[in-house]
Amino acid sequence: MANAETVWAARLLLRAVRQGVLATVSEGQPHAALVTPATAPDLSPLLLLSGLSVHSRQLREEPRCALLVAGAAVEANPQTAPRLSVEAVAHQEPDEALKARWLALHPYAQLYAGFADFTLWRLEVSGAQWVGGFGLAARVSARDLLPAAASVTAVEAAAPGIMAHCNSDHGAAMAAIAGMAEARMVGVDVDGCDLAAGERVVRVAWQQPVADANGVREELVRLARATRAGS
Repeated sequence: MANAETVWAARLLLRAVRQGVLATVSEGQPHAALVTPATAPDLSPLLLLSGLSVHSRQLREEPRCALLVAGAAVEANPQTAPRLSVEAVAHQEPDEALKARWLALHPYAQLYAGFADFTLWRLEVSGAQWVGGFGLAARVSARDLLPAAASVTAVEAAAPGIMAHCNSDHGAAMAAIAGMAEARMVGVDVDGCDLAAGERVVRVAWQQPVADANGVREELVRLARATRAGS
């Protein structure tokens, strides 16, 4: 089983990646497709998929699936890349707030997100396999991987106010933390926040999961101070 360090690395990777491979199957026929995930506040992967695609058709027939995401390799050997294979059951997700969250991380998709054949899907995680590099593998249970429900609820409730405050009163700090000339906070959760300028979106991780809005504030203060010290 995975230790706490491995679980945290897996969560941060899943929060940060913007592309992956979705594996589906129907009537014994497997299919793999490039997809562009985001995560719900509770870490469930979110996918905006065309209803005309093979993977959408297969998910409608067999909702069990897997999502593979990977980071950058640290050496020439691609096997040194950290990666996470998430096993899940897919459901169509009607929540417009979650669609807005997905679009905040994939702003280029505004061009087609409103087309009638595009639907948001939510993957209910049942387990995962982590590989931290060549020869470094661990099984991660859904119970260990997913954040505490009470913390997710607390931060999700406070998120609109946190983002409004940071964007109206602390724009310079957001830009400095993001390493960009300007930036707005477009997402915040128990594991970190998302800062954007145009179509560029930067994921910023906390040192550890937070439990509430006060934890978010403390992490942002820490990041702002670290940025000033570094400059």
